[in-house]
Parts: sequence; C-alpha cells; structure tokens
Amino acid sequence: NAGPTIVTVIGIQVGVLLGGAIIIETLFALPGVGRLVVTAINQRNYPVVQAGVLAIATIFILVSLVTDLIVGWLDPRVADEVSP
Repeated sequence: NAGPTIVTVIGIQVGVLLGGAIIIETLFALPGVGRLVVTAINQRNYPVVQAGVLAIATIFILVSLVTDLIVGWLDPRVADEVSP
C-alpha cells in the first residue's frame, strides 16, 4: 500500500534536487549545468540559457513520466482511472 506513495515522493525529490543543484553549483563554484545556466544568464547568452533550461525541464518531465508509469504499475487502480 505504501509503494506508490514512496515512488511519488522520490519523484518529487528528484525535481527538488534539480533545483537545488543550480544553487549548490553556483554557491560552491562546482562545474555543471546549473552553474552554466547562471553564468549564461549573467552574460545574457540566451541560446545557452534556453538549452540549459530545456535540458533541465526535459529531465524533470522524463522523471515525472517514469514516476507515473511506476505508480501505475504498482497500483493498477490508478492506471484504470486514466484509461477511457
């Protein structure tokens, strides 16, 4: 009974980690996509900002999709609610 809830919380935490990575990379001068995006924003390099935001958003959407698929697999009642 607790499986879908745990998977959902883990999926949400991955999104929080993506947002936190930007702050941590900037704060501690670590190389990464988050620091790249912040540096590009400061330099007004819009194509790099767009690519970084697109990459982070794509990862977040894929994690959400995988989370939803796993929850549907663990609890078939959830999968039945979305089917026509």
